[in-house]
Amino acid sequence: MYLLQQTRVDQGLPYYKRFVETFSTVHELAEATEDEVLRCWQGLGYYSRAKNLHATAKQLVNDYGGRFPSTYDELLQLKGIGPYTAAAIASFSFKQPHAVVDGNVFRVLSRVFGVETPINSTEGKRQFTELAQSLIDVKSPDLYNQAIMEFGALQCTPKNVQCDHCVMAEKCSALASRRVADLPIKLKKSSVKPRSLHYFAVEDSSGRQRLIKRDKKGLWAGLYEFPSVELGPHESVTDELVAELFGSVQHWSIVDQTPLIHKLSHQELSVYLYRVQLDRADDNCIEPQLIKDFPCSALMQKLLKRLNFYYL
Repeated sequence: MYLLQQTRVDQGLPYYKRFVETFSTVHELAEATEDEVLRCWQGLGYYSRAKNLHATAKQLVNDYGGRFPSTYDELLQLKGIGPYTAAAIASFSFKQPHAVVDGNVFRVLSRVFGVETPINSTEGKRQFTELAQSLIDVKSPDLYNQAIMEFGALQCTPKNVQCDHCVMAEKCSALASRRVADLPIKLKKSSVKPRSLHYFAVEDSSGRQRLIKRDKKGLWAGLYEFPSVELGPHESVTDELVAELFGSVQHWSIVDQTPLIHKLSHQELSVYLYRVQLDRADDNCIEPQLIKDFPCSALMQKLLKRLNFYYL
């Protein structure tokens, strides 16, 4: 359930197999370190899901004796599980009458009932959830949920809708008012924020590399990466900044004047990479071949490739 949040099945399947092979029981997952879990997740993104999965495993072992809870309210107490996931588990696994409302369901309900409330607004989520719940088949909630989701995925599609062959055509408000293409309504996303990040591949006199672990909060929390600094659009790395960050250095240089562009949901990162050669040994550095043992973000993986870290 965590793996497939905002992830396609074909993309998540290799990671699922890796997790099952690495942590064959919930007890093994609960006993693992966070670094071990993040390393297994590396490359899939949205690392908070891995942390939630780890936290849930601990909850299951400590609070439920290693057994998965079977009620909607109990499921909501698990880390990282919200109303959608709780409803899906409750209905599909335990046949409880809780409506699952995903993008497909939003689209079907909006068109059939002519609901114009934006689906990504607080009021829209409440209104659609209540509508979906009022329609659910209490005797077969799992089949109902699966059917309406499949109907949205295969018939009531976002584009090129085959309304002439739709079993709901006579009851569809959007078709009657010629608004199929306009529904559902969605509020526009906030603009993408540009950021300029500067990463430093710091090597000490013994050829070792410096890695740091990010704080527990924010993007890529708990992952390892090169030291970095964020600068304004008209700021640049200088001798003074390098000295402030790393003390005396033998030399430093930029790897590529062209930034690496890394896009996130609401951010576009312009990433610059520098080599910094220290004139001394540094206890904060590690042997470069050990980097592969530390969980890193997808961006960090790209930076390592730019440095030709072939042994990764």
